Amino acid sequence: DDCPQWAGRYVKNFRDEDDFESVDIDIAVYLKQQSQAFRVEKYAHSYPHCWRTDKPILYYPLDSWFIRTTAFKKRMVELNNQIQWKPESTGSGRFGNWLENLVDWNLSRSRFWGTPLPIWMTKDKEEMCCIGSIKELRESVQKSIKAGFMDEQIDENFDLHKPYVDGIVLCSETGRPMYREPDLIDVWFDSGAMPYAQQHYPFSGENALKGKFPADFIAEGVDQTRGWFFTLHAIGVMLFDSVAFKNVVSNGLVLDKHGNKMSKRLGNAVDPFETLSEYGADPTRWYMIANSQPWDNTKFDIEGIQEVKRKFFGTLYNTYAFFALYANIDGYDSSQGIIPVEKRPEIDRWLLSLLNTLINDVDKAYNAYEPTKAARAIQNFVTDHLSNWYVRLCRRRFWKSEGDGISREDKLAAYQTLENCMLKVTQLMAPIAPFFSERLYRDLTGEVSVHLSDFPMSDLNSIDSNLERQMEIAQDISSMVLGLRKKVNIKVRQPLRKIMVPVLNPAFQEHLEKVKGLILRETNVKELEYVSDTSGIIVKKIKPNFKILGPKYGPKMKLVAGEINKLGQAEINIIERQGSIEINLEGKSALIEKEEVEILSEDIEGWLVTNKSDLTVALDINLDDDLKNEGVARELVNRIQNLRKEQSFNVTDRILLTIETKDWLNPAIDSYKEYICSEILAEKLILTDKVNNPVLTDVNNLEIKLEIEKI
Repeated sequence: DDCPQWAGRYVKNFRDEDDFESVDIDIAVYLKQQSQAFRVEKYAHSYPHCWRTDKPILYYPLDSWFIRTTAFKKRMVELNNQIQWKPESTGSGRFGNWLENLVDWNLSRSRFWGTPLPIWMTKDKEEMCCIGSIKELRESVQKSIKAGFMDEQIDENFDLHKPYVDGIVLCSETGRPMYREPDLIDVWFDSGAMPYAQQHYPFSGENALKGKFPADFIAEGVDQTRGWFFTLHAIGVMLFDSVAFKNVVSNGLVLDKHGNKMSKRLGNAVDPFETLSEYGADPTRWYMIANSQPWDNTKFDIEGIQEVKRKFFGTLYNTYAFFALYANIDGYDSSQGIIPVEKRPEIDRWLLSLLNTLINDVDKAYNAYEPTKAARAIQNFVTDHLSNWYVRLCRRRFWKSEGDGISREDKLAAYQTLENCMLKVTQLMAPIAPFFSERLYRDLTGEVSVHLSDFPMSDLNSIDSNLERQMEIAQDISSMVLGLRKKVNIKVRQPLRKIMVPVLNPAFQEHLEKVKGLILRETNVKELEYVSDTSGIIVKKIKPNFKILGPKYGPKMKLVAGEINKLGQAEINIIERQGSIEINLEGKSALIEKEEVEILSEDIEGWLVTNKSDLTVALDINLDDDLKNEGVARELVNRIQNLRKEQSFNVTDRILLTIETKDWLNPAIDSYKEYICSEILAEKLILTDKVNNPVLTDVNNLEIKLEIEKI
């Protein structure tokens, strides 16, 4: 009415009309004509748009009701410091800053659906009342009936929502009619009142909240910093001078694999139900938790779930299948006498030590609301230690028969160790993968549910840090040797002659000596030689670590780098053994720490050399005829084992093997016939000029003909 010349015109071109005339221009022209415009110009600025339609939104000033939260600002800040936030930066930063700059809470909303404001006022707003219960409302209605403003009483089941509640007219203290304020309460007030409303407090009595408030833990999206997190905290502080929650995980967002927000409109949204249907709830959940901390944004990639399903769940399933296969063959009974840990082989004691360390670490991670650390620790234990190391190295203890170089106690110890580890893993992973762990636990124990079992306790007496350290050395050296093999395409089944390892100190050599045999078996190398003085054998280079030294020395970094590059083999040995060395820097002594430099080794003729941290390994890659023959024998065993599987032989079936003679093959069979027969369960191995019913296979890309008969 105040601007009739523009009445009925749209402020924004929300219909995307080509001939739309901007009312902004007309207003600017009008103001200029009235000499009321100081300056008119166009400039780019941010403007709110609808998140669904991308159309501009109009904002209007409205009268509102507020809660004076600023009166509790100091106490809200103090109590916030008692809450454990994950991440801590959200509590001290985003939420803390919000409290430090707190304004009064705008409580009212101009909407239809929601909880109505329980405030009645006279038309001149001189008198008002706030109703606190149905009982109080009924009493007020009764007074209104007597005053002639209402005809009948409302019942106890009266619908307190719009439009019904708007029909209630109350009577003021002076006898004038009062009408309900038309606005609703902010829905976040409802959610913030949840701890008390769900108990029907205060009408349910003072003890209704005992043991139920404050909450031990809540979790919601980071966008709830000014929403649910705030309303819970505000109401808890204002009503009870207490925090509403002790711990909170502020979840990040799930983005697409490129880091963009998911949107149906943009076509990059992932259907959660299709994902769960195809890959399962547990792999999806495990991927999301192990991939990144819950409070970090997750770049969601289906391939990541596939990898988790294959590498973690597939590995754990295969480990159980391996255990079940041989346990059934041997008639293993878990109720048989437990072999004491101290009487088990070293590799069993190592795995149990690692298991108890894992239990301790996972328990701490869960208690600290760090599920990502827990998931990664469990996954690393299963894939790197349980399956890829223990089961692989102990395979013979399971499939060899008693008396065939394996004692009953040794087999029993292997079964008990593997079973115990799988059992504990199911309990540790249950909070993240409840369905898979449930099935595996029930298959292992026959009990009702993993979720009804006690969470495992770490046996600190079984933890042997020295044993874990020496096995870590074994794993590192084995990995380095296998990496060198891969570098020159020498298969693991091809034996090699020697490994050389520089000895840094007596403790290192002692650890290495205890796992020497294990390393040689794992890498298929005949000999491990300790080298106390690498000069003349292994040539090393040293260079500065600029990321560490740069900030430390600043403009002098070029001089420092020059001095480090001058260091020779003797100085490199000093820094490796002692952990540091002094250099001359403009006439003054400067201490260079081991972690501030990088030490590399060069290959020597006939050898390959590699480094990892302070470890150096040299591998002899020269092959003589004996090594080549053993390699052929091992490859032959592998091919025959695969043929046994293809022909559906049982693992215990014994066979008769006939092989067509070959000049390159005969020496290998002659030299390693006993080994071959033992590995493939052959009662007899015959070399002949012609095989009657040949099966074709190859060894090192050379064709051979053979026949396998079940006995």
